Amino acid sequence: MTDPAGRAGPPPRGIALLLAALSALGPFSIDTYLPSFHEIAEKLHATPLEVQQTLTAYLLPFAAMTLWHGAISDALGRRRVILAALVLFGLASAGCAFATRIEQLWILRGLQGITAGAGIVISRAIVRDLFDGPPAQRLMSRITMMFALAPAMAPLVGGWLQSVFGWRSVFAFLALMTVVLGLAVWRLLPETLPAEKRQSLRVGYLASSYRRVLTSPRFLLACGALAFNFAGFFIYVLSAPMFLMTHLGVAETGFLWLFGPAMGGLMGGSWLAGRMAGRLSLPRTIAWGYGVMALAAALNLGLNAALAPALPWSVAPLFVYTLGMALAMPCLTLYALDPFPQQRGLAASCQTFLQSSGNGLAAGLLAPALWASTRTLAAGMAALLTVGAICAWAHHRRPAPGQP
Repeated sequence: MTDPAGRAGPPPRGIALLLAALSALGPFSIDTYLPSFHEIAEKLHATPLEVQQTLTAYLLPFAAMTLWHGAISDALGRRRVILAALVLFGLASAGCAFATRIEQLWILRGLQGITAGAGIVISRAIVRDLFDGPPAQRLMSRITMMFALAPAMAPLVGGWLQSVFGWRSVFAFLALMTVVLGLAVWRLLPETLPAEKRQSLRVGYLASSYRRVLTSPRFLLACGALAFNFAGFFIYVLSAPMFLMTHLGVAETGFLWLFGPAMGGLMGGSWLAGRMAGRLSLPRTIAWGYGVMALAAALNLGLNAALAPALPWSVAPLFVYTLGMALAMPCLTLYALDPFPQQRGLAASCQTFLQSSGNGLAAGLLAPALWASTRTLAAGMAALLTVGAICAWAHHRRPAPGQP
């Protein structure tokens, strides 16, 4: 049902949890198999770099397809696109469990990447289908807070599966998890985009819409801030086997040392963002987020300059950094989507595409260049945060369309 304005009716109970689960599927499938890198290299007779490139094989198709998930859902509806993507992702995950060569794993990871972004993109569009203003910020914050549990749990689940059953069980688990999530969507998720508000898939319309979104300076600056902020943390995720197992001497079941503090910070920052919604303006909330991230980056550089790599101080700054990142993230996301109320799905696609493209480049180029030492990783965090802050400052300084 819809209200007179065409907005979807009251959201079902548990919508935040379901949207968080859909958003978490992509990151979960990145982190779950990290503890299996060594065995994958051994069993498939691959080099560590070839195994690392399974991340790139996932992230680049992920980025390319996220450019289309939202536009397709704008035309066909949110629910049916999510369900189709879950079916294909589950089949690709099952295929990964039976791979016998690293080349096969590259291809199947690519197929996973093509479909995994649907949940992230369309969940953001659903939030804007349902709410405006502070309620949208609060729901986005709750989704981010629950979504933060997935990357924290993923390497723990993956490490346990790896130690008991081996690397193939990780992908079998992903396939089973996708079946459960698909059933939950089938039973619980209503269609939030009324038929009368759907958009065309005509080439001319899509070309003009993509051009309008991707040439908007404010949109690009908000997306740049989100992407560079996240990359400052994501280089540690991508480098987790080297960072934890080589530099810090952590066992393959000890990935909680990285993901526990980081995801704790994400949850704390998301909770704070929800509490600040309607109390502090979006610019002030973003400024607080950057202040916290700057403190974390400075602390990280100082600890690495003064002390040898060791627990717990080598991971402590990640808690502070992700807290600030999560504080700013919902506000920056709303800044990216709000200028395009008639093409929310398409705008969410473009935002996720730009961020995922950055993630793919980080996996293929930045992480291998920085993981040689904890000092270079700390320098990378500081540099990426600086670029993100410049983007956010430029967005704030640039007037919105129609303003002098």
